[in-house]
Amino acid sequence: METEQLKARQHVFPCEQCGAQMQYLEGSTEMVCNHCDHRHQITLSRDPILEYDFHSTLKQLPGAAPDAVRMAVKCNACSAEFDFDPDLNADACPFCGTRIVVDAKEHRIIQPKSLLPFRITAKQAKESYRRWLKRLWFAPNALKKYARQQRDLNGIYVPYWTYDCDTATSYRGQRGDVYYVTQQVRVNVNGRMQTRTRQVPKIRWTPVAGRVQRHFDDVLVYATDSLPRSMARELSPWDLNALAPYQEEFLSGFQSEVYRVELDQGFGHARERMHPVIRADIRRDIGGDQQRITDADTRYSGITFKHILLPFWIAGFRFRGKVYQFIVNGRTGEVQGDRPYSMIKIALAVITALILAGAFATFYAQTQEGGSASFDMPSINWNTY
Repeated sequence: METEQLKARQHVFPCEQCGAQMQYLEGSTEMVCNHCDHRHQITLSRDPILEYDFHSTLKQLPGAAPDAVRMAVKCNACSAEFDFDPDLNADACPFCGTRIVVDAKEHRIIQPKSLLPFRITAKQAKESYRRWLKRLWFAPNALKKYARQQRDLNGIYVPYWTYDCDTATSYRGQRGDVYYVTQQVRVNVNGRMQTRTRQVPKIRWTPVAGRVQRHFDDVLVYATDSLPRSMARELSPWDLNALAPYQEEFLSGFQSEVYRVELDQGFGHARERMHPVIRADIRRDIGGDQQRITDADTRYSGITFKHILLPFWIAGFRFRGKVYQFIVNGRTGEVQGDRPYSMIKIALAVITALILAGAFATFYAQTQEGGSASFDMPSINWNTY
């Protein structure tokens, strides 16, 4: 029994023909053997995608059953945590490229119940990644060369929460309506003072109070901090309507990260995302030309959640002593990442702009004086830097 549970955590599926490990084939419903190319059709689950009650889950979690315990490995450099894999003791962290030593520990967690399988292949993700690198301005050429020499991108299933809830917000504020008054002013017209009239805008503020309601569906929250939250958010949108029931077969050949943002913390992030939407609802409800919101009290009810996994292709490596990370949406191919800048390239660009500005100023001055002017454009080999 213990061996079977460990096999499930490692997402191992031996080939029926040669016994080698089979891997999920991106964009399909098959697994393929990397050794003999044998393919196996995945029997898709017909389980529905369910929402789970937020408050009752929080109460039950401390006493979760033993089968909710999972082995995870932690990277000491970037603190990423992911499911235990026997190959990790000879591998590098997929998030930052640091060599890691297995130090597995148990986590009592909420199991993911649904996921989006990889649609973009590793080859397609790498091409998107290379095109993104080519578009970078002022990036050191050594970075692009270094990145091209890196191994293939790592396929990772990253944890997310989604939240549904109903909100009711009571508010107080002021409605501003613009009106105009006529004023007389003295102006100088061709050296003579004259009286003119003008329309001056004023605002009439009226106290208001009211109540707005909104239902939020699938508010998506990044459930870890291995990557900058803003970077992960830029990979949206995700086709959550295509969520599939969680099946180990889809994870075969990939790693999956363990969430580090707890369920209740995640809802705090969800509320932050709901806040501007609710404020916009209040402003529309107040009406008028301008609005002031002096007080707002929001009640959240009917809160449900899903714990899901989303597919990322990730490249993480160290360049000149700093970790740089690039991520590719495993469904759409969208690329996000952080990058260094070449200060030499930026300085040369500034110098070139100043030279051009001075040259054009000289040319303009000479043409205004009736003379002729010519100048040579500066030539800089940007590929040297």
